[in-house]
Amino acid sequence: MSDLFDFAKIEKPQSESAQPTGPLAHRMRPTMLSEFYGHDQIVGAGKPLRMWIESDQVPSLILWGPPGCGKTTLAQLIAKQTSARFENLSAVQAGIKEIKEIAQRAKETLRYESRKTILFLDEIHRFNKSQQDALLPHVEDGTLILIGATTENPSFELNYALLSRARVIRFEAPSQESILKALSKALIEPVRGLGGLFDLEVDALQWLAEMAQGDVRKSLGSLEIIALGVRGAGLTGQTLGCAQVQGILEAAGGRQPIAHDKKGEYHYDVVSALIKSMRASDPDAALYYLARMLEGGDDPMFIVRRLVIFASEDIGNIDPRALMIASSAQQSVHLIGMPEARIVLAQAVAYLACALKSRSSYDGIEAALAEVRKSGALPVPFHLRNTRVTGDPTELESGKINSTSRSVSSSRLPSAIVGRRFYNPPTRI
Repeated sequence: MSDLFDFAKIEKPQSESAQPTGPLAHRMRPTMLSEFYGHDQIVGAGKPLRMWIESDQVPSLILWGPPGCGKTTLAQLIAKQTSARFENLSAVQAGIKEIKEIAQRAKETLRYESRKTILFLDEIHRFNKSQQDALLPHVEDGTLILIGATTENPSFELNYALLSRARVIRFEAPSQESILKALSKALIEPVRGLGGLFDLEVDALQWLAEMAQGDVRKSLGSLEIIALGVRGAGLTGQTLGCAQVQGILEAAGGRQPIAHDKKGEYHYDVVSALIKSMRASDPDAALYYLARMLEGGDDPMFIVRRLVIFASEDIGNIDPRALMIASSAQQSVHLIGMPEARIVLAQAVAYLACALKSRSSYDGIEAALAEVRKSGALPVPFHLRNTRVTGDPTELESGKINSTSRSVSSSRLPSAIVGRRFYNPPTRI
């Protein structure tokens, strides 16, 4: 499988006369589509996007994926390899005024030059509804070909009308092997890279690739910081080991935050992983994802609320202590706060992960609700009603009430659903 930076096969850039400037990650961007390796599922030979680019028939696109996966790079490559005029905006800074100005220029370009205009809108998920609505007619009538980049799920963040007029291209994070190739290329590249300023041992390269968390840009940023440290310490021409690399990075900025967000896609991916790990009775994985959430800055009260829900939904009466422990953890976390609350959360997560599992209560209430929605408010049997015995002959004859003993019938369900089962308790092991 090919890689994002398969430098053994890279063609020469179109122009190397000018010395590239800017951060290392910017200098090392692929300069042509043939360099854009590691995403064969998107732009490989015979793939629709590849054919659209080569035939200059690129439709509106939404590029969705994690940071550093190549979304902006692909947009720039499309701009270089098509005849369209390219406009670049950031949704953080742009608004309706800028959209109207670009749309006007696009109309003039189409009228006088017969050229299309591609609008690359970075972080498109930051556009609010009115801004997206302002963009929609220009995309709809073909004035603008939109290429939007987002790290968030576009189904949640973009208006359906706008989303329906674009094709969503989902990027996956580059593999660790791809990041290793990118680092190795940057170390030796004489024009855009570091030109052999220093070298790294295999374990140091491996560690850098792992710490990048699937972000090529982050890995190259770390490599550039190491290069500054090498120059400052007079280590030019040497081969650095893992401990030296870690020392330089720690001195430059200490521990770096992990990739996480409190409300976006990553947040819900990690929450889902925590729940599913506990459901699978895997305490090690559950504690790992708990640590990810805590290290990423998630609210401990949010986490413990999820544990209370889990204790009832996934464990229930097969181990009633689970709900007691989760509820107690919620009270304790509220009482003591972080960092000590991490211990309470760990205790609760480990218990819930190891407990027997049963969804009988959850399935029972869902089945009962479904029946109520289906059959409506069925009459409550006489012997369950909140009424005094009046001696009404119809009540006595029905057999529902006995005037002396008030004995009840064998079922308390309405007659229309007698015998229906909602709760099926688990068999204890």
